[in-house]
Amino acid sequence: MKTKKYLIAALAVMSVCAVKADEGMWLLKLMKQQNSIELMKQQGLLLEADDLYNPDGVSLKDAVGIFGGGCTGEIISPEGLILTNHHCGYASIQQHSSVEHDYLTDGFWAMNRSEELPTPGLKFTFVDRIVNITDLVNGKIASGEVSEAEAMSRPFLQQIANDELAQSDLAGKPGIEAHALPFYAGNQYYLFYYKVYSDVRMVAAPPSSVGKFGGETDNWMWPRHTGDFSMFRIYADKDGEPAEYSPENVPLQTKKYLPISIKGLQEGDYAMVMGFPGSTSRNLTQSEVKERMVAENQPRIDIRGIRLQVLSQAMEASDKTRIQYANKYAGSSNYWKNAIGMNKAIIDNDVLGAKARIEAQFAEFAKGKPEYEGVVEKIDEIVAREQPVARQMGYLMEAMRGAVEFGCPYQVMDQIKEALTQGNDSLLEASMEELEKSYTRLFNKDYDHEVDRKVAKAILPGLAEALTPEELPDFYQDIAQNYNGDYDAYVDNVYDHSIFSSRENLDAFKSHPTVEAIDNDPATAYTRSRMTKMEEVMKQAFGSRKDLELLHKAYIRGLGEMNAPVPTYPDANFTLRLTYGNVKSYSPKDAVFYKFYTTTEGVLEKEKPDDSEFVVPAKLKELIQNKDYGRYGNPDGTMSVCFLTTNDITGGNSGSPVINAEGQLIGAAFDGNWESLSGDINFDNDLQRCIAVDIRYILFILDKLGGCGYLMDEMTVVE
Repeated sequence: MKTKKYLIAALAVMSVCAVKADEGMWLLKLMKQQNSIELMKQQGLLLEADDLYNPDGVSLKDAVGIFGGGCTGEIISPEGLILTNHHCGYASIQQHSSVEHDYLTDGFWAMNRSEELPTPGLKFTFVDRIVNITDLVNGKIASGEVSEAEAMSRPFLQQIANDELAQSDLAGKPGIEAHALPFYAGNQYYLFYYKVYSDVRMVAAPPSSVGKFGGETDNWMWPRHTGDFSMFRIYADKDGEPAEYSPENVPLQTKKYLPISIKGLQEGDYAMVMGFPGSTSRNLTQSEVKERMVAENQPRIDIRGIRLQVLSQAMEASDKTRIQYANKYAGSSNYWKNAIGMNKAIIDNDVLGAKARIEAQFAEFAKGKPEYEGVVEKIDEIVAREQPVARQMGYLMEAMRGAVEFGCPYQVMDQIKEALTQGNDSLLEASMEELEKSYTRLFNKDYDHEVDRKVAKAILPGLAEALTPEELPDFYQDIAQNYNGDYDAYVDNVYDHSIFSSRENLDAFKSHPTVEAIDNDPATAYTRSRMTKMEEVMKQAFGSRKDLELLHKAYIRGLGEMNAPVPTYPDANFTLRLTYGNVKSYSPKDAVFYKFYTTTEGVLEKEKPDDSEFVVPAKLKELIQNKDYGRYGNPDGTMSVCFLTTNDITGGNSGSPVINAEGQLIGAAFDGNWESLSGDINFDNDLQRCIAVDIRYILFILDKLGGCGYLMDEMTVVE
């Protein structure tokens, strides 16, 4: 195959006046090629390109990493201290919490290193290096080793990553991983080498009344008054290498950390965000945006809305349940509200009209160019054909894989049945061990069978209202025929009488397993039915996926050529990116103006002692009333809490450092604003804002509320 050069050429040159400085999740490796460093300097940056990303030396990128599996964190001391969001650390805070030690409610403050809590399963990942492998992949396509569509697949790219790692100087070193990914819809490919540390300990977390102040009411909203931060520390072996937890491990001596500025902010100040944005879809066609609304967002809104209502009632009734389901509730509700806001913003911000205008421009550009003519129309044809099944899949996935947790591992049951039929004792023993492991995974400390039963009783009829009888799993026929449509009776039978319903039932089956028991097990039949339907629908939904991917590859390459010499950036895919912009207020609608920062006065204004979302801790209230802000307050006697920038962010950027023109930390990004929730599809320079918690508020809480003096001593604070 002849390698396409159009997009590469578009990336290499640029017209400064044509670029929108605020938009873009830029690849650090391309900064010099795209000359974007000059644009950043025009915005106010005082650093050089190598200060941000230096493949041959230490740079800011070495102070930023992946926190856990879906957030960003930054190093803020030479001894491996991590700053991230409270909501990013929430699962770990919940992991350590119990009714006796309710760190979610009360907060957690380690007073010394010995009190820092090991957190099994939590990892922190640094980017070691980034390599362009576009020519390597295109060479394999040209030789016929792989098709153009298969070259974008995860198995093929992971094999390349494994092969390249095996031949590199990093082979065999502890904690090293390699992952290859497509960019620009497969027009370019990059290989990322990561260094993963697996001994990460919890250091500090404010009470939820600070870290989640405003709760779901304020989520995605401005103005915000949320101290959304938590702190952890990386530990390593004596040589500074990644190692599993050991009492002998020591704090990592990091090669780069961010100094902290408490000089304050002014409108227009330069700001940049470095982090790991999860996913954007900025080049969807108009038809694909409509599909997103009805096949992804609406199922999320409908099904999660049902589940959240059940969980909310259960959590209010029991502290044990509240702690068990805190992280599940937070994770589900976050993008439930996002989906509501996105559908609204798509209409309010005329995203469909914007997409139509781009498509009209592309149609003119594509005339006489066979590789681009008709591309959008072909995409639209596939979308029109597959949208009904995509909608069906959206509802099934939200309900059957997201909302309801209980189910029986029917494939393991099939193995047990086979073993019993054949008299294969070794297979029976192995299958019984796997059945036990499955039970232990489900009935963990964060699962309540009775709460999940209530969820199922609400979700099953809700799903039936959303889909036609033909679109539902066949266990719905069982409900209609054998339970007279009584969902509660059906769910009770599954949750009470299955082999998998309780420890007693499982032990009874293990002591005397029979084929008849498996054949009559209600949860086995239920789980098999729902999984069979989902597998069937997924095959239908992804039937034309390869064709669609190739069309997108052509479309995005064409857009790059059409817009040349202006550089373009690839959609987010949870790889390291840099965005730049300024501290800035905004006006969402006529007669409404939002200034760029909030203060602790707003915390007291929002206080509602009887509403768990707006409780203000007594000590914090006293500090605010006495204006006891120390060196963290503003010259006018106020205390800033959160601020706005024009940085382009999305999910995955949570916890990302907001950095000033001198490379100093000024805040931690944690949210976007309600009016721009269509931003993952279409960036709006007037409305899009990044919401960050001010580093001064973080230090104020850490110092005055938490009393963590030993942490303050290890940071470099610039006044």
